[in-house]
Amino acid sequence: MAESGAAVASNQTGGGNVSLKDQGNEFFKAGNHLKAAALYTQAIKQDPNNPTLYSNRAAAFLHLVKLNKALADAEMTITLSPNWEKGYFRKGCVLEAMERYDEALDAFQVALQYNPQSAEVSKKIRRISQSAKDKKWAEEVEKMRSNVDIAKHLTTLKSELSEKYGAEECWKDMFSFLVQTMEAAVKSWHETGKVDPRVYFLLNEEKTDTNKYAPVVNIDKAFESPHTHSSCSSFLRQYAVDSHSRAACLIAPKSIISYPQVWKGQGFRKWRHGQNDGFFFQFESPSLRKLWFIPSSVEKEANIVQGS
Repeated sequence: MAESGAAVASNQTGGGNVSLKDQGNEFFKAGNHLKAAALYTQAIKQDPNNPTLYSNRAAAFLHLVKLNKALADAEMTITLSPNWEKGYFRKGCVLEAMERYDEALDAFQVALQYNPQSAEVSKKIRRISQSAKDKKWAEEVEKMRSNVDIAKHLTTLKSELSEKYGAEECWKDMFSFLVQTMEAAVKSWHETGKVDPRVYFLLNEEKTDTNKYAPVVNIDKAFESPHTHSSCSSFLRQYAVDSHSRAACLIAPKSIISYPQVWKGQGFRKWRHGQNDGFFFQFESPSLRKLWFIPSSVEKEANIVQGS
């Protein structure tokens, strides 16, 4: 809040007994920070070397979210009174609002040196320390999410496709299709914490009747029981043949699968993929089949796909 301090004679209004600073303080307390800032500005014109006036105006500017002006006033407060903790406190509050947490923490540390008994400053230091950690974590999460590079994990598969198809260029299309589909699934999981159970087909541009066959098929009921699983598998195999698909990618979140061990009456504890959430990704081509379980975890309310 704004500092009261002693009334300055040069800040008196013409004939009145209430200084411009005190008037500003009253408007500040009432929540009219714009009027308070204007009155502090008038007072500064009359007494430009008064650190309390700059400190008070910094507080008003902070409430008005005029952060650059608030920071400039905090710096002027420090310049005029370098041993007064309030200038450093104001600076720390502004830097906190700017999310410049490391600099804010430095300012609050200096304020505490000049007033070691300040509970307010100590509380700020604890909060800023946590905010700095949270910001760093958020930046790390964003970096992980924005730098999804599935291809680097599939070099072995790339070699297998190259060996099986030799000089045929189709294996490159298959590999690109796989990478793009998997990366889209990972990004969806990062953003929403889920993926839709679907099969994506790499259709043959020359042979597929696109009016009859779509590149995506929903399979949300496929894993409810052995019967639905068997029926869905038969349907998808025939669909791939009839649509002349060159490859397919199946995506299924772990949550929709009634575990095979449950079907056999053995219980979910024998589920070999552990307790992590995540999704299954299966790649199918005429001569190659691969299956991955892509685990995920929720850390500080952020969905993180492990190993992406």
